[in-house]
Amino acid sequence: MGGVKLNLIDLGWNQSFADKLDQLEIKENFKIARVAVEYKGMYKLYTENGEVLAEITGKLRYNNQFPAVGDWVVIDLLDNGEKAIIHKILPRKSKFSRKVAGDDIKEQVVAANIDTVFIVTSLNQDFNLRRLERYLTITWNSGANPVIILSKADLSDDPESKRAEVETVAPGVPVHIVSSLTGEGLSELKQYLKRGKTASLLGSSGVGKSTLINQLIGSDKMEVNNIRVNDGKGKHTTTHRELFVLETGGVVIDNPGMREIQLWDDSKGFDESFDDIKVLASNCKFNDCQHETEPGCAVKNAITAGELTEERLESYRKLKREILYMERKRKYGAEHANKLKIQELMGL
Repeated sequence: MGGVKLNLIDLGWNQSFADKLDQLEIKENFKIARVAVEYKGMYKLYTENGEVLAEITGKLRYNNQFPAVGDWVVIDLLDNGEKAIIHKILPRKSKFSRKVAGDDIKEQVVAANIDTVFIVTSLNQDFNLRRLERYLTITWNSGANPVIILSKADLSDDPESKRAEVETVAPGVPVHIVSSLTGEGLSELKQYLKRGKTASLLGSSGVGKSTLINQLIGSDKMEVNNIRVNDGKGKHTTTHRELFVLETGGVVIDNPGMREIQLWDDSKGFDESFDDIKVLASNCKFNDCQHETEPGCAVKNAITAGELTEERLESYRKLKREILYMERKRKYGAEHANKLKIQELMGL
């Protein structure tokens, strides 16, 4: 077993997880560890005695129970602690999920036991309110609390106007303007990274997540790629999810930039992300109002009055259709769901 010894509390262990552990039947010699990195078929774990590489049991693999970065697991140390076998995954406090890439209708847990999700969007050409709404929906559904970071403030002439735009689609969500170049706003993030707390970063490639992590952990552990000047976009720097322990005791999990975010069972997160439209819809004349051409539609009236934008309503419709499609896909299969989707688009 390599590396320095770690304190389980610094890693995020608390009484809630201890209570969950007490409910499991485990052998006395088994230990607790947290998943730090997921490789192909292998996991790097952090334990109170240092780092160790591990594999899962055949039973977990057979049941499609795969640990994610941030999971707490029960392990059996082998070969004098040089390797380990993961026997159980503790119930998760929160999980960050999406549908697996491709046509398979399966859930992919990409990070677990997160307290705060930093949604990072840069103040250059990447700035996109519709993408932000999608990230908020996924974050709310994870069980974690979203915090929006507007990065690369040094590239914007008026970052406060961008903050105001963000606040229209994310009421009540903390928004921080940050520049890794000048250091602006970085100290404000420390309140979310106290001892025992876990934060995760989410954002598209080129928004400065790796640079931000380097600032937070105080070293250049994450490789940084420059963005293309012509379109403001960047290459993916991070190729795998990884958990970092800060000197202050907080934990940060990096997620690779995802070109294709797909929603997974996000009905709860959807309501949180579009709470303003939900409130307006409660005042519509008809309970099943689709906010199209129905009389007495409070949502359309709000657009006419300038209280809501047509773009936000269209984003609401698009994400709602996507969630409905995923629900049908899981229930009836892809072929039937595609037929219903085509019928709806054709107005049949």
